[in-house]
Parts: sequence; structure tokens; C-alpha cells
Amino acid sequence: MKFGPVPVSQAEGAILAHSLNIGGVRLRKGRTLSAADIASIAEGGINEVTVAVLEVDDIGEDHAAEALAKSFVPNPKAASLRISAPFTGRVNIYAETGGVMQIDAAAIEQFNAMSPAITVATVPEMARVSERSLIATVKVIPYAVAKQFVENIPASDALHLSPFNLQTASLILTQTSGMPEKLLAKGRDAVARRMSAFNCKLDDVVTVPHEITALSEAISKATGEVILILTGSATSDIKDVGPAALNKSGGEVTRFGMPVDPGNLLFLGKYDNRPVVGLPGCARSPALNGADWVLERIACGLDVTDKDIAGMGVGGLLKEIPTRPQPRGGSPDIPVQPKVEVLLLAAGGSRRMRGRDKLLEIVDGEPLLRRTASATLHARVERVHVVMQPENVDRDAALEGLDVNRITSPEWQEGMAASIRAGMAGLSQDCDAVVIALADMPEVTAAHIDRLAAAYDVADGREICRALAADGTPGLPVLFGRRFFETLANLQGDRGARDIVKDASEFLVDVPTAGQGAVIDLDTPEAWDHWRVNRS
Repeated sequence: MKFGPVPVSQAEGAILAHSLNIGGVRLRKGRTLSAADIASIAEGGINEVTVAVLEVDDIGEDHAAEALAKSFVPNPKAASLRISAPFTGRVNIYAETGGVMQIDAAAIEQFNAMSPAITVATVPEMARVSERSLIATVKVIPYAVAKQFVENIPASDALHLSPFNLQTASLILTQTSGMPEKLLAKGRDAVARRMSAFNCKLDDVVTVPHEITALSEAISKATGEVILILTGSATSDIKDVGPAALNKSGGEVTRFGMPVDPGNLLFLGKYDNRPVVGLPGCARSPALNGADWVLERIACGLDVTDKDIAGMGVGGLLKEIPTRPQPRGGSPDIPVQPKVEVLLLAAGGSRRMRGRDKLLEIVDGEPLLRRTASATLHARVERVHVVMQPENVDRDAALEGLDVNRITSPEWQEGMAASIRAGMAGLSQDCDAVVIALADMPEVTAAHIDRLAAAYDVADGREICRALAADGTPGLPVLFGRRFFETLANLQGDRGARDIVKDASEFLVDVPTAGQGAVIDLDTPEAWDHWRVNRS
């Protein structure tokens, strides 16, 4: 790759290395400069720009990042992971469900040692993650890398998520003389909340006297896939009531004590090929403790060995350290994949089509409206909303059987703003970003939507992500972050959201379609007919 300053007149087709502000319009770094860009830069009085130019044996940052991510996760579905679309040389890998991450640290270290130009960062080994958690990010540092760094990396299965699969648990509480009922209730509720976080319910809960025989009998009658014991008095020795009762029942104790504080007094064992966990007294508190590290692994069907527990000492000091990171605790601060929804605008009239309803034109054997909605449903978004006219029977029929949320726009004749207002009112409460697209754009695919979602990044100021056509023309779809929801919900007239884009250029990033097809709106009957003829 060639990198450095060149005269503006020689920069067409090169990658802009540093962002520029030209007449109030921001050209972000990483943009492939078009002829129009060159003209704008020259008009702005700039004679030289710093650019990157790919050579024959180079692979662009996006293609390289995507290939590298797939080398770590060759089968995302089997690994319970999701790979994002690439953007600015970065590919994020997300958890498809809750569980515990298993990571081949040696493979990751070997990869990162190959070249400073290619990197991968992950959450810690055995980190507990929730659905949508960001678990790894692959980043190509320069704008391109040599093919050898990509083509010579074998598939490794270095990243794998073990999902929570435990269904039921039994909880046995022991009660000492004079022990108040509220303490029993506190322990029961805390354990129930813990197991609920693993999608596991307490199948049976019993309270017995704090005696070896009574506890032994309760263990033998427990029905859950895992047996949890919370004693009324702390277990202070392997011959104490809890471990002794497990041995008396015919089970075995495999570990007493752990190098994690709080949580030192946990014991672990087996009964009838089921795991048994003697919970420490700190399990009555919702605060993170050593029992959480054991329970989350068991909830994923993973064996917890004596060696595993012995290895928990580094990082196991959890007590009274406010600044201590919680790598294995399922911290709410772990970044998650933004929740993106789509507004597909399908309430417009057919005046431009000489009386024909463009949305009912047949494309690939089905109405255009259905084709566009079906394509959008394949994108990695939470929900697709279709904004419709009231009582348009034919358009309603075109969507029959599709998993979309239909929203009626009573004031649709006012223009696009009315449709957007109606659509915004129908978004989910926890939606982070919305993609606005027209239902009469036949070349828009799920890949377009995914690339917009991949570009969205609040921390980097990319909160409006606009699609670029193959010729560099900006248009729809456009993604808007939550910052702009209130403005979108109060739009007026037929200009749609163009004024928002114009007034908030500092938040705007243009996203190339990367060969996925032109982003077009067939505004006229002539354009429509021309597209159909050329396509066929």
C-alpha cells in the first residue's frame, strides 16, 4: 500500500487518510475520493491531500477484517455467535444468546503476533455474557494489508460461546435454632434471581434442620438438574454438616474452599451424576462472589474441576475494591449490539406511475412491496415496521404471512414526514437506531441495512449513516441514532428527513454499498421501465 501526500488532481480513487471539512461538509477519513469530491476539495483551496492507494497484492481493510473474523468463527451458528458487517476495517463479533465464552488464548496471541497491522481483542476467557454482548472485535489498522496475512491464517474455532442450557435447580436451605424466617427468604430469593439470570428456575425448594441426616435425605429427594445447598451456618470444614450430608447421601465432595473472596467457603460435589454446589453465605447477597463463577459454568453444562477452581485466584479478589473490573461477572458495562429497527415507508401514492401502483408491480415473481419487505427481514435487525395507507387491501395482501409490524399513517397524503411520524410512534421503547427506507427501492438488500448498522457508532460520532449508490450518490436508506428520534417524530411536510441530515453533518457518515447493488429510487415511470428492461 502506498501512503502519503499527493496533489489533489491525482487523488481520485484513492482513500482519504485524514478527514476534511469542505464548505461545511465533512469528508471522513477512509472515504474513497470520487471526481465530485476532488472538485469540492479543489474549490476549497486545498492543493494536496494525504491518501492511501492499494497495490496489487493488497486487500482492503473491510474485506480483510471480515475474512479474519471468519477464520476465528468459521461456523457462527454452531458457536452461538454473530459476525457483523465490516466498517472502517472493523468487524465486531456478538453473542447470540447468554452463556460463557470459551477462548483459545494461544490462537489469539499467535494471531496478534503475526503483524501489528491486524488485531483481535476479546473479552476474558470464561467471561459470562448476555445476548447481544460484544465478545470480540477484529480490527485492521491500516487501510489495507498484504494478502499473505489473510490467506495464510487457517480456520481455528478460537471463539466459542457455551449457551446457558440448565433448565431446573433444586435448592435446599438448612435452618439453625432461632434462625429468622426472613433470613431464609433472603437466601431463597437471592438464589432464585441468580438462577433466573441463567434462564434456569428453582424446580423445588425445601427447608430442613441444620443436621446431617435431614440434609442427606433432602439431597436424595432433590429433582433438579443441579442441587444447591445453602446452610444456615457457614461450612467451616470438609467434615461439617453440608459436605458430610453429601457423603452420607451417597454423593461425593470434589472440592472444599476456593481462592475467591467473597466465596471462600464454597464446596462442590456430585450426587447421582448431577453437580452439587454448597453455596457460601455471601450467596444471600446479590453482589458478585465466587459462587457466581461456578454456577455460570454449570448452567452452560461445563464441568467445574478442582483445577478450574484453583485457577480462579488471579482476579479472584472481589471484595471492597470499587475500581476492580469484573471480567467474569456479566457486567452491565459490557458493550452490546445496538438494537436497530427498520421503518419501511409504503404509504405513498401511485401518481408518478400513470395510475399504476408501483408497489404492486411484479419483480422476481412477487409484488415489489413484498420483495422489499422480505429482503429487509433478512437483515440483522430487531424488527421491521411497514408504514401503510389506511385500508389499502391490495398492499395489505402483498404482505400476507410476513413477520412485519404494520403501522397505519392516517395523514399519509401530507407526505413522507407523516409516514415517518407514524412509524416513529411504533418503534420499540428500547430501540437504539432506526433505518428509514422506501418500499419502492428494488435493489436495497439486507446487506445494505447490515452495513448501515455496522457503521453506527455513538462513541465515534457516527449517528447518521447514509447509503451511497455505486456511483457515489448519497440517498436512502439512512440510519438515525436515538439522538434524532424526537426530531424525526415531529417532522412536517414532504421533505422527509433531509433537513436533519443537512443540519447535523458532524454526525453523518456515508456508507458505500460495497458492490451490493445501486441504492436507487425509481421516481418516474420512465426510470422504472428502464430499470426493468436493463435488469432483464
